[in-house]
Amino acid sequence: MRRNDREFTDPESMLELLSRCQVGRLGTVGSDGRPRIKPVNFVALDNFIYFHTALEGEKIDDIKRDGRVCFEVDLPIAYVASGNKACSAGYLYRSVMIQGNASLVDDPQEKIGALDGLMQKHEGADKPFHYGRAALEETGIVRIAIEQMTGKESLGQGKAREAALEALDTGAPLPIVIKPE
Repeated sequence: MRRNDREFTDPESMLELLSRCQVGRLGTVGSDGRPRIKPVNFVALDNFIYFHTALEGEKIDDIKRDGRVCFEVDLPIAYVASGNKACSAGYLYRSVMIQGNASLVDDPQEKIGALDGLMQKHEGADKPFHYGRAALEETGIVRIAIEQMTGKESLGQGKAREAALEALDTGAPLPIVIKPE
């Protein structure tokens, strides 16, 4: 990372960001050698990222051909308004970039664990969910084994930084707008 002053390495902070973000971006390599990015709903469990998908299509074809993937999430925290100086406008954010290896999950119990994690994350309920045998067989679950995880943030300075950190800590709806002084 060129701007190592923006890197954060605390695994707890990265996992917290993964739990807070609803959508991640999966990067694969297509059959033509070009990169592809697909948005996916996901859950981070243990040292893996899981998402559900159709059993056919570009995403699965790419993963079956070459399981090396990247995955990214970002959380826009605040827009810093510029007043009348366009170059002073900017976004404050946190992001996590992951390098890993993706594969299709075959084990029914692992599939159920991943689906339960997804449902709990997106519905916010810790309750039992039921999956019929046919649904489990027809649902693709992809597991990304995390090999490298890097955090990057831009939290500003002074009052903008204080406002951004307060918004993060209090769970305020994001992004907030910080007006110039």
